[in-house]
Amino acid sequence: MNESASRAFSPDEERTIDLAYEELLRSYVGSRHRRKVELVGKAFRFARTAHEGCRRNDGSPYILHALAVALICSRELGLGSTTIVCALLHDIEEHSDRSIADIEANFGRRISSIVSGITKLSGGIFGHAAETQAMKLRDMMMSMSTDVRVILVKMADRMHNLRNISTQRPERRRRVARESLYVYAPLAERLGLFSMKSEFEDLAFRCENPEGYDMVCRKLEQSVDERQRIVDSFVEPLRVRLEAEGIRCEIKARVKSVYSIFRKMQKKGIPFEEVYDVYAVRVIFENDDDSLEEPLARRIADIISEGRELHPDRTRDWLHTPKANGYRALHITLRRGSGRWTEVQIRSRKMDDIAELGYAAHWKYKDGVQTDTERLDHLVNSVKEILANPQPNAVDFLDTLRFNIFAKQIYVFTPDGDLIGVPSGATVLDMAYAAGDWLGDHCIGGKIGRRLVGPEHTLESGDLVEIITVGCVAPEESWLAKCVTAHARNIIKSRL
Repeated sequence: MNESASRAFSPDEERTIDLAYEELLRSYVGSRHRRKVELVGKAFRFARTAHEGCRRNDGSPYILHALAVALICSRELGLGSTTIVCALLHDIEEHSDRSIADIEANFGRRISSIVSGITKLSGGIFGHAAETQAMKLRDMMMSMSTDVRVILVKMADRMHNLRNISTQRPERRRRVARESLYVYAPLAERLGLFSMKSEFEDLAFRCENPEGYDMVCRKLEQSVDERQRIVDSFVEPLRVRLEAEGIRCEIKARVKSVYSIFRKMQKKGIPFEEVYDVYAVRVIFENDDDSLEEPLARRIADIISEGRELHPDRTRDWLHTPKANGYRALHITLRRGSGRWTEVQIRSRKMDDIAELGYAAHWKYKDGVQTDTERLDHLVNSVKEILANPQPNAVDFLDTLRFNIFAKQIYVFTPDGDLIGVPSGATVLDMAYAAGDWLGDHCIGGKIGRRLVGPEHTLESGDLVEIITVGCVAPEESWLAKCVTAHARNIIKSRL
């Protein structure tokens, strides 16, 4: 956002700035990061001086935006001093007379490099031409492949702008909403930031379709008492039972996001009253030994299921093999007698933190850094594969991003029981290359159950796929039409 004309801050505004900084410090000092309070303070003073007298379009001091973005990085993403400092400095070059060189001289090359990457992403992504969109998205992907903190600060920046979007012109509100819904929300999901993903969707949905948003909100408000009675009758007996077993846990109800409810209504052509998973019960258990985490989750599931009917098609087990973004949990759906189906999500405290913070949660659990870093590396490698083509056609590039980064992930099984995550719309040939380059190079098709399918067959989540190979087969140009992932296409091109 552009700042308005500079004018001095009032004493009340100066106090507001000081209080915002104190709130940021409390969040940072209360975290598990190394204490670099002096560095954070130095960045705040640098930014405050640079933005002296500068205001946002709503008239507020510009430094308050930088402080708010830094607080999101600290409190909501659980990130440390480097990211907080970059958040405080992220608009320096664009909205002050200071330069990236000034930042490097005061804070070093690593911080100036991240801030420079954020600055390159300023402005909107969605324009009138596909070429412009492709270049903007390419810049974003390049920034992610260099240092993921560029994207994390940019997402925090976008979140604060969305939360305060009512002050913007209608045309800008619509553009920001579209970008948030189609770029930032899927990206948040791929990084495991589920809380941020849901908020992106709901805030953007409210801008894009206020009538639909208000309709779902009214329905939720009208049904709140009924939902509470159902939850209470389900939760309280469950709490007593788990306490009797000596299991320490927190049990709470989670209402599905407004956008998710609306999408389900549209997709299935059903009214609000027929969306049975409007809410879910979440069991978050305490556990001090990671090796006992999975057995305890399954024991809790057995206890919850006693005397209830288990829905055969609504069990989701991500305990042993997490989602590609690191999400782990056990989801079961059950009911007593002919009552309403209720989804129960079972997670340890650590699983819950990772579900909310995604990649950022590995700072909190240092013993899990390697695992989380490997998952992030997988995403970053996917980005690098997309960028491997030096001059992509704009439309092709946007399609590649849509299939590889922004599409929802599906999960398919190998005959050995291994779980492989591929983008929705992926084919047997994509899976073959995901499982191993040799399998891809010699793939002639697959076997799903007892059915033989060609390499171009589109997979569905949960498919058990046996790749069929012939040693004398080799990639041909026609294979490019039988796959969608950047990984498969790049290998085929290299073979050709």
